[in-house]
Amino acid sequence: MKITVENGKMHVPNNPTIPYITGDGIGRDITPVALKVFDAAVEKAYNGQRKVEWLKILAGEEALEKKGEPLPKETIEAIKEYVVSIKGPLTTPVGGGYRSLNVTMRQVLDLFVCFRPVRYFTGVPSPMKHPELLDVIIFRENTEDVYAGIEWPYDSKESIEIKNFLKDKLNVNIKENSGIGIKPISISGSKRIGKAAIDYALKYGRKSVTIMHKGNIMKYTEGLFKNVIYQLAEEEYKDTVITEKELTEKYNGKVLDGKIVLKDRIADAMFQQLLLRPSEYDIIVAPNLNGDYISDACAAQVGGLGMAPGGNINFNTHIALFEATHGSAPKHAGKNEINPGSMILSGAEMFEYMEWDEVKKIIITAIEKTIQEKYVTYDLARQIDGARKVSTSDFGDRIIKNMEDI
Repeated sequence: MKITVENGKMHVPNNPTIPYITGDGIGRDITPVALKVFDAAVEKAYNGQRKVEWLKILAGEEALEKKGEPLPKETIEAIKEYVVSIKGPLTTPVGGGYRSLNVTMRQVLDLFVCFRPVRYFTGVPSPMKHPELLDVIIFRENTEDVYAGIEWPYDSKESIEIKNFLKDKLNVNIKENSGIGIKPISISGSKRIGKAAIDYALKYGRKSVTIMHKGNIMKYTEGLFKNVIYQLAEEEYKDTVITEKELTEKYNGKVLDGKIVLKDRIADAMFQQLLLRPSEYDIIVAPNLNGDYISDACAAQVGGLGMAPGGNINFNTHIALFEATHGSAPKHAGKNEINPGSMILSGAEMFEYMEWDEVKKIIITAIEKTIQEKYVTYDLARQIDGARKVSTSDFGDRIIKNMEDI
């Protein structure tokens, strides 16, 4: 049966059909393992009362081979129709071929939130002394900023026309050999992701929302992003959201139950803060490029992208596409050696989004136990003393085995 959306609320049947994209490269290794783990966790949680029907859809190299195009229309329609989907990594050709399929799907489906939770799992090697202090969720705006894809080569007709217009009409001189890109950030786009971040923080009892921006330099784009979210909080969340200034001046630094703190940080300072005082940050909301950087930087602090889940979500239509956050790593493809953790954890977030919270808890607990047993794939085994290096499929099977006692 299909997941449906009625009157702004998502309804999930006991046997939902969920589309999946295997992905390119290592997708063929990690996706089957992840699906097997998901099925076992659902069975464990609900003892046969609930079950997922998986529907394979095509994108990337497999779609190009079978359909003659990397992103068939029927794939986009299936993601819309079934509301919640999951995918493996897709290859983006460097410097040619076709545009990033990840970016294209986000744009076409208006999946305006790139949802990136980052937390530490005990036993995962990390360059930090206290990686456990970092527990953040990044709400990265997905559709605007430089990722809108509005750019032209330095010698193109469009680029020349824009440079001439800027020079003749606005007295702005740009070097003739410059490529041109446009960075749009809108009031409406900023408001909806700010609302998504604040609503999530309130729903799940998070402590704060931090706006990450470079508004001191880009005053009318990233500065707008910051100002719009503050204005949103003032107009729509006055009873539940307090600013950092109010926290000091009105509440003597103490946050009352049921309230969250809204603050902002300049982007470069944010990187430093997350290294020096990670426990002070909770939800981070950022424009597209800043969100891209900070997501991977945070993942590095807790051991890398191999254990970093993600999803692309429109919190208004409820359409969501969860994904492994790393690349397709073609040199490792077909070797049954890669870490499926990112894909599995993305599925855990997907189940929580469906309000099957028990499934997420089972997956997280079983993964943590497996890592603590030092029964891990090569990427972790080479960094853990006394670890047993196992294959992708064996790692998945061990996770399933460790569900038995939960």
